[in-house]
Amino acid sequence: MVGIGSVTVSTEALWLVFVVVGLATTILVFRLFGKEGLYVLVVASVIIANVQVTKTVVLFGFTATLGNVLYGSVFLATDVLSELYGRKEARRCVWFGFTAMGLVVLWMTFGLAFEPAPGDFAHDSLSTIFGVMPRIAAGSLVAYLVSQHHDISAFHFWRRVTAGRYLWLRNCASTMASQAIDSLLFCFIALWGLYDAAIWLQILLTTYVLKCVVALLDTPFMYLAVRFAPPADAGASTQDSS
Repeated sequence: MVGIGSVTVSTEALWLVFVVVGLATTILVFRLFGKEGLYVLVVASVIIANVQVTKTVVLFGFTATLGNVLYGSVFLATDVLSELYGRKEARRCVWFGFTAMGLVVLWMTFGLAFEPAPGDFAHDSLSTIFGVMPRIAAGSLVAYLVSQHHDISAFHFWRRVTAGRYLWLRNCASTMASQAIDSLLFCFIALWGLYDAAIWLQILLTTYVLKCVVALLDTPFMYLAVRFAPPADAGASTQDSS
């Protein structure tokens, strides 16, 4: 159980609320700011997801990392870009997220290299989070690039196969396959050796299952994004769909 103010809720309930809030925020940002809003959201989500992934929680009786919720929002954002703007804009967004995470690692590496002042209170906390960031970021960046480019290619593959029908199918099929790639690459590069093999495998499987749950839950939000796209983008869905 966790407490929010005077309210106590289960970890699982809080996780589900977090999922809905994260996905709804993606649609709200898109509605307000268009594709540029999705660029900003992906950058913010990639950075914070790589911070939150250092925290493990117990969900439904299993150990899992926390970053899977915001990372699910990233897949939703790139799928919306693929659907409405085409492959080129989706890949552009992927590279925005990659560049942002690379800059965070570079800047925090310099920041942690400075000797803290005698009265400093932040250095140890920053070191706890960002001291493991290079390995976390390496795993995340490799997994992010490979899985996101696969997701974009798979999304357009299913779009061609279904002749533009069954949005739910290309959304779920591309995301679930890509999340398997992402989970395996990230857990191997970033987490192998940090946990016992049994815990590592549990984190891998749980992380993937939870990401699949997020992928299923984001399907209605995908339809909302298409339905309530900013007016200027209403006719953009046929662009670069090859």
